[in-house]
Amino acid sequence: MIATWWRAARRARAARRDPLTQAQILAGPAGLASAATAATTGPAEAVNGYQVLEEVLRLPVSTWRYHWDPPDVRHLGPMAQDWHAAFGLGDNDVTISATDTNGVALVCIQALHRRIEDLTAQVETLREQVARLDRPPLAGTAEGGHGRKDGGPPDPVHR
Repeated sequence: MIATWWRAARRARAARRDPLTQAQILAGPAGLASAATAATTGPAEAVNGYQVLEEVLRLPVSTWRYHWDPPDVRHLGPMAQDWHAAFGLGDNDVTISATDTNGVALVCIQALHRRIEDLTAQVETLREQVARLDRPPLAGTAEGGHGRKDGGPPDPVHR
């Protein structure tokens, strides 16, 4: 009994010293968490948020229930096979990692934010162009109809 406890305690101490063992799902008071840090992961690669967003838009999402759920219980999400085919994330096409769903959601939020910023800038530019077109022409200029087109003095007023 003491030997079993001692071995378990020694493994726990070794795990705390080895950050690679922390890449597992950790259970804590706030729920499950994954330890994805520079010490626990391989090289990070940037992703194109717009491409990920396009995959999300094509991803079938439905409501369903597990065979063991009561008939009135429903879940919402993609099938693991569709998820794996779309993103190639995880190590199988049977489960979907919460870490991966969070990552896809965050990169899509970033892409949508950039798209909104771009569209907002375009709208502002168009508003400025419309405001310039809507301004009344200045009096005494060729645009106002009081001057000559060749830039000379205004024509005398005929009475």
